[in-house]
Amino acid sequence: METKAWNALISQLPRPHLLQTGQWARAKEPFGWTAHYKTWEQDGKLAAAAQILQRSVRLPLLGKEVCMLYVPKGPLLADWNDAALRTRVLNDLRAFAQELGAFFIKIDPDLAYGYGLPGAEDERVVPAAADFVAELKAAGWRYSNEQVQMPNTMLIDIDKSEEDILAAMKQKGRYNLRLSQKKGVTVRRGTPADFPTFYKMYAETSVRDGFVIRSEAYYRAVWDEFYEAGLLAPLLAEVEGEVVAGLMLFIYGEQSWYIYGMSRALHRETMPNYLLQWEAIRASREAGCKVYDLWGAPDEFNEDDPMWGVYRFKLSLGAYEARHIGAWDLPVQPTVYRLYTQVLPRLIAAMRWRGRRQTRQQVLAE
Repeated sequence: METKAWNALISQLPRPHLLQTGQWARAKEPFGWTAHYKTWEQDGKLAAAAQILQRSVRLPLLGKEVCMLYVPKGPLLADWNDAALRTRVLNDLRAFAQELGAFFIKIDPDLAYGYGLPGAEDERVVPAAADFVAELKAAGWRYSNEQVQMPNTMLIDIDKSEEDILAAMKQKGRYNLRLSQKKGVTVRRGTPADFPTFYKMYAETSVRDGFVIRSEAYYRAVWDEFYEAGLLAPLLAEVEGEVVAGLMLFIYGEQSWYIYGMSRALHRETMPNYLLQWEAIRASREAGCKVYDLWGAPDEFNEDDPMWGVYRFKLSLGAYEARHIGAWDLPVQPTVYRLYTQVLPRLIAAMRWRGRRQTRQQVLAE
C-alpha cells in the first residue's frame, strides 16, 4: 500500500503509533523487511489495522531460510474493550501467518496495563489489557523472550499551558532547566547535514553508557525517511557554538516520541538535556501533540534496574509511567520456533559483542 494512503487510513484510529506508519516500513526495507497491510471494519468503519513486517532468517541447524512476522506497536484497535474485535483480529493474524508459511508472528500492541506505579493512589488501570493477555494465553501466544521495544515507557501530558507543564515538573527538573538557560545552552533545529554529528554523539553515548547501537546506515535510513516526510525534528544543544547534545523528536498525529538521545562528555555541568527536553515539549505542542512519549522506562521499578537513573531524569520532567503488555509470540511452527528461541540468545550475544567492538573502535579512531 502507498505510504500516504496507509497513514491516512490509520489516522482514523485513536493515536496510531509511529512504528505503524508507512515511513517505518520504508526505513526497514533496506534491511530485509517487507510490509503487508491488514484492516478490519465494523459497520462500514475502520475498526482495526496492522502493518505486518516480514523477514526471512536462516537458522544454522535447520539449513534453510524461514519466514517470521512482526507487528511493531500493533495491531491498532479503535476500541480495546471490544472482545469480539480482539478475537477476530487475533484469529486473522494467525491465519495470515499460516498463509505465508511463517514459523511465528510477534505482536507488540501499544496497550498499557495501567498508568502510574502499581498500587499507587493515582494508578489508572486498563481492564481490557488484562483481558487481552488472558485471551492471548488461551490462544497459544506466549510472552516473548525477545522484547524488541521496551515494554514500559514514560509519558508527559502536554495538552495544557507551558506554565502548567512547568508546574508539573519536579523541583529538580525546573531548577536544572533554568540552570541550562543561565549557563548559555541554546537549542537549534538540525538538518540532514547534521546527521553525521548526531550519529557520532550517539556512538560516543553508547560506549560511555554501555548499550549497543546499530550501524550508521540504519539510523540514516530511519532519520532520512521521517525527516523527508516532515515527521522528524532533530534538535541540537550547543554551548558557545559547540554541539554538546541532541535528540531526535518524532511527531505523528497527536503524539510525539523521543526515541534517540545522545550527548558528549563536554559541558555536562550545563545540563543541556533539560533544555533539549523542554524545547522538544514546545515543538510537540506547536505541532498539535497532546502526549509526549519519552520512550523507555525500567522493566522493574526499583533502584536495581539499570534504567533507574534515566527513569529519575524523566520523572524530574513531570513524566508518569505507562506499563505496557509487551511483545507476544504465536509459534505457528512450534518445532522451528523452539529452535529459534534456543539459537537466538547466542546470536544476539554475538551481535552485541561485535557491535560494541565496532562502535568502540570507531569512537576511539575519531
